[in-house]
Amino acid sequence: MVFEKICGIIAEKINCDASTLSEDTKFADLGIDSLDVTELVMNIEDEFGIELEVDSSLQSVGDLVKLVESKLD
Repeated sequence: MVFEKICGIIAEKINCDASTLSEDTKFADLGIDSLDVTELVMNIEDEFGIELEVDSSLQSVGDLVKLVESKLD
């Protein structure tokens, strides 16, 4: 559920099909820079009602999914 929601948010942001995204998908490969990641995180915080810390370790969809899941437990 977390993965699907995050993929939906990313797909909407970059105008792509969410089904093309996997946990291994790197943000750089999608043309997503650090500013875009910050905007994505803000959208995800609103969607899940959590607060996340953005740092350079967020490199892929899977990294973001793990971070969100750790805040939901």
